[in-house]
Amino acid sequence: MKNVLLLLLWAVLLVPAVLVGDVAEEARLRMVAEIEADVRLTSLQIGRRALDSRVMEAMKVVPRHEFVPERLTRHAYDNRPLPIGFGQTISQPYIVALMTDLLALGPGAKVLEVGTGSGYQAAVLAQLDLQVFSMEIIPELAAIAADRLRALAYPVNTSVGDGYYGWTDEAPFDAIIVTAAASHIPPPLVQQLKPGGLMVIPVGGPFTVQQLTLVEKDLDGKASTRQVLPVRFVPLTGDR
Repeated sequence: MKNVLLLLLWAVLLVPAVLVGDVAEEARLRMVAEIEADVRLTSLQIGRRALDSRVMEAMKVVPRHEFVPERLTRHAYDNRPLPIGFGQTISQPYIVALMTDLLALGPGAKVLEVGTGSGYQAAVLAQLDLQVFSMEIIPELAAIAADRLRALAYPVNTSVGDGYYGWTDEAPFDAIIVTAAASHIPPPLVQQLKPGGLMVIPVGGPFTVQQLTLVEKDLDGKASTRQVLPVRFVPLTGDR
């Protein structure tokens, strides 16, 4: 029995800390299957039984293991959020896919992401051939994400700043995606949406049920909202 235990322990130690090649691809396929199952489970709430095939293809390709701390590499393709330091997380893959799908963007569309975090959501957007502008309020995270995105050849424009106020110099945007929970929908972000544009944002306090909310700005500039799904995000921070 002792020898068997030693062999098992040795086998665990031999598992690669870095996922590469076929191992990473198989892990992504399992993750995508779990996302598809979650979509079916929540279909009545989100109003669809399947997500856009282009979004799902992007989820199959983007290497999530490159966006998590090395100590969590083995969990990179778990369908759950993971800590990335500074009190922040990389979002659950299902939520990343859903928020991307809700934006309903075609190639070339211009999108603002508020909350770069690890850079994973920005990479998924870039994989869809979008013009991606991503803001992060924590300078250290912003620098790490920018270097990572550059190294992986994802053409994402990054900036350090308070995303509540958006990116005025690059506005307007076809869509805005906010990856942290706000107590209310920031008026500057609504202003920076093009007429006909969409924004997806979690709304609610840090210790209450948040609602993933879809904001649509009509051609006359009037915004309407629809709650999609209860979620849990870290809070949107800033000086206000």
